[in-house]
Amino acid sequence: MRSLFPILSTSLLVLAANAGAQEQNLPSTESEPISRVQVMAPPQAFVFYDYEAEWISGAYAMSNGWRLKVDPTSNGIVAQIDKRGPVSLVAMSPDRYVTRDGKVSMEFNRGTDGQDMVMSYVPDDRPEEVVVVTATSATSLAQR
Repeated sequence: MRSLFPILSTSLLVLAANAGAQEQNLPSTESEPISRVQVMAPPQAFVFYDYEAEWISGAYAMSNGWRLKVDPTSNGIVAQIDKRGPVSLVAMSPDRYVTRDGKVSMEFNRGTDGQDMVMSYVPDDRPEEVVVVTATSATSLAQR
């Protein structure tokens, strides 16, 4: 029986040492830097009444020769350039309007008299590019 005790204690020591070695191979449970992904909801449309956009409605002479006509709607404006089809833009602020796909934006109330606007758009044939066009209200041009 005495010879069994040293063998048993030795085997327990070997098992304990092996168990300790296995614990060292486990992944750390401490907080390590991890990658994060942040998902943001699209911004809410600016709440306004259609009469609030009446002051920007009218005709604009674009810097590239186009003529722009702007009309208010219940949630923003409708813009029509020359004979092209109308484009709906949603109000983001009293002065900024954007299409739902984000490809066209217009910012009004620019310049010293607030009669200028800036339009930026992504051309269909060059989606990696943004074109910026300025305009002056044709109404203010007629008054000068």
